[in-house]
Amino acid sequence: MSQVRHVGFLTLNNFSMIAFSNAIEILRMANYLLGQEVYQWSVITPDGLPVEASNGLAFAKTTMLDNIAMPDMLLVCGGVDVQTSVNSSVIKLITQASKQNVWLGSLCTGSYALAKAGVLDGYKCTIHWENMASLREKFPYITFMEELFVIDRDRCTCAGGTAPIDLMLAFVFARFGKNLVAEISDQFMVVRARDSKDQQHIPVAARVGYSHKALVEVSALMEANIEEPLPLDELARLAGLSQRHLQRMFNHTLNMSPMHYYLNLRLRRARSLLLQTEMSIMSITVACGFQSSCHFSKSYRTLFGYSPSKERRKNQHTPAIHSLTSNTNMHISHT
Repeated sequence: MSQVRHVGFLTLNNFSMIAFSNAIEILRMANYLLGQEVYQWSVITPDGLPVEASNGLAFAKTTMLDNIAMPDMLLVCGGVDVQTSVNSSVIKLITQASKQNVWLGSLCTGSYALAKAGVLDGYKCTIHWENMASLREKFPYITFMEELFVIDRDRCTCAGGTAPIDLMLAFVFARFGKNLVAEISDQFMVVRARDSKDQQHIPVAARVGYSHKALVEVSALMEANIEEPLPLDELARLAGLSQRHLQRMFNHTLNMSPMHYYLNLRLRRARSLLLQTEMSIMSITVACGFQSSCHFSKSYRTLFGYSPSKERRKNQHTPAIHSLTSNTNMHISHT
């Protein structure tokens, strides 16, 4: 990651301008703050001609991959109706970069193009939540994660929107460390650079399908009752279901029990409060429905790998980017 100097952005028809701009702006600000061109970028299309973003705008200064020095990383920028934008020319270009051992990545729905080109088989990746369910079925040899961004060896994928900020900050961190990440974050008023444990907020209806009305209703009940969690029998009664049916529905659809799902909801709410507020850990413990700090700490460590106190300490002074250079095979995830 620390070797990436030149980033190529392969823009597809109807690409997401916000994802594209957020990624480039991190590189631009790094150059500005350091007073030198430590990063460069190129905007690439298969024929070298500009393509329109989903908002109708186009980036005029584009080029072909053959007309430039091969970038260190090629990010495919997707957007709406990505399937119609991935043609043989796009696949050929991605394959060409892959053969040159270029880092391959994507923003927003660009992961579809990488998957279609066959360069994500055996990798972990992410994509915008609206596309995730269908692609899990279509590409069984790829592990789709729900995080905001995922880095797996020489592949990096990102959910889009504001998540490219966090992805590119991870690359800046790997090369220049936490101080530059903090300066960039201050310039863009980023309160916290999200890290490998931050997930996309995926509406339950989108996660399980809109036909699972009962499950969506139970999940909404859980989210509305974080501070005083409802027992299983009460959840079942309010949803008009038997406890057995409720258990079977969660296990079959989400591959976990309803109370495990409920616990994860509470712990992720706790992490948001821990990192985004000045609330004491004891106050967060109570606000998220835990009866004891010991139970809260143990459950938090099981899900996130850190105790609540350690999580807060390591995020107090700098944006939260985990050690990205210690293991290049690690999965870094991060609505």
